[in-house]
Amino acid sequence: MKQIKAVPITNEGFAPFGQFYTMADPKGYALCGEIHKFFPDRLTASAAHNVGYSPILVKKPEKMTVSEIEYHTTTWEMIMPLNDDMIIHVAPASAGTPVTDLTQAFIVPKNTLVKINAAIWHLAPLPKNEDELCAMIILPECTYANDCTVVPLAENEKFEIIL
Repeated sequence: MKQIKAVPITNEGFAPFGQFYTMADPKGYALCGEIHKFFPDRLTASAAHNVGYSPILVKKPEKMTVSEIEYHTTTWEMIMPLNDDMIIHVAPASAGTPVTDLTQAFIVPKNTLVKINAAIWHLAPLPKNEDELCAMIILPECTYANDCTVVPLAENEKFEIIL
């Protein structure tokens, strides 16, 4: 089985798949008031209707073996790990045919908001250290029902993420 090493997320490495911003350590220009600093529009996404904010709990598997992946044809997805660093895997958009040979895995620090572009292959985030990851998933409402294609991987397409 192919092994993919998870590496720390960087702007350069993650750029083909989306964007990210560390919300707990804001940088750059801020709008300042007497008692606050506001860092506007660090990540943006448009949606034609309501946006849902949904918690996800993911148990740490003994081995990080990936046997299915998903994509959203027209919808971005945001994920923010709340209690641990998370590991995500992504692969380029490929018109519905998995390209697991092009998969990359990233270690995302706790409280870092990640935006995965539409049509990028991915699945649930995984905990790096804790027994269970608690993360926030942000998607246009009902994306999981209206724009989510989950594809089981053939034996030769499955992969294991390693640290």
